[in-house]
Amino acid sequence: MIQLFFQPLQLYLQDVKSRSMAQGRDTRWLLLIHQIPPKPDYFRVKIWRRLQRVGSVAIKNSVYALPKSEQTLEDFQWIVREIAEGGGDASLCEAGFVEGLSDGQIEALFRAARDADYAAIADEARAMSKKHHPRRADEDARSELETDASRLRKRLAEVAAIDFFDALGRQTAEGLVSSLEARLRPANSVERRESLKGLAEYRKRVWVTRKGIHIDRMGSAWLIKRFIDPDAKFKFVPARGYVPGKSEIRFDMFDAEFKHEGDRCTFEILCGRFVPSGAALRPIAEIIHDIDLKDGKFERAEAAGIDALITGVCARHKDDDERLRRGSAIFDDLFESFSRRTR
Repeated sequence: MIQLFFQPLQLYLQDVKSRSMAQGRDTRWLLLIHQIPPKPDYFRVKIWRRLQRVGSVAIKNSVYALPKSEQTLEDFQWIVREIAEGGGDASLCEAGFVEGLSDGQIEALFRAARDADYAAIADEARAMSKKHHPRRADEDARSELETDASRLRKRLAEVAAIDFFDALGRQTAEGLVSSLEARLRPANSVERRESLKGLAEYRKRVWVTRKGIHIDRMGSAWLIKRFIDPDAKFKFVPARGYVPGKSEIRFDMFDAEFKHEGDRCTFEILCGRFVPSGAALRPIAEIIHDIDLKDGKFERAEAAGIDALITGVCARHKDDDERLRRGSAIFDDLFESFSRRTR
């Protein structure tokens, strides 16, 4: 009986060990585990702010994580030293998760933290946009706008530096800050629009965007295929470090030819550039805007239902080509519905 009891236990332990070896070889994370004395209060707050500044997230009480790199290791080492000098205790280790939290869940924690930072920047940029009305053209107003835009740009760069997993909110914040900066150099904006090529130059191209497509990238790809480039081919790449080929056009990613501008999402930019008279596309653009930017600008009643559909597609299908196929069917039906109404 004892042997029968221990045999399944041994098999279980062997299974855990094998999974640990298989998954733990690539220790993707650094963990800082600390114990800080309750007094003085300011020291605990100081360490918390330092942990926030380097971009770490709490995965348990007093356990903070960063993706492993030379820079993040150095950041944590300085904090460990600071905790020790303040009378606390801290340990630093490399980790690979076997049970409980998955790598995907930890990445989601990082994205949520940075999305909150980007949302705060976006809200401040919108407030500045209302405050610095274009009609206020006096020198004092211009100087104030320049100071405010420069401060926001610096803050945006600080958040981007610790955005390890490319949170979606960056594009919105980037577009709104760029919109403020554009008021300081209107000639550049006109020059950029004049430099855009004719529609024929965008045919038979490879259109590149970030992996893990969601509402704006799905809608933009559908719009490209149906109204801009019927022979378009799509490539889904990592958000960072991709160098486009000669025939490739990037959309809805950083440094792309087509991306968020001001408070407009990529779909709106593409619509305005290539299909400005598409009456049935306007409500689709408003729905995508409300879902993507989450600012309730158009208050489209359909947004909640479409958001649920797209979320379901993304949850069920990890492959981007399949996501695009399913999403395109949704947009085809939406376009038909709005076309009937406009007729």
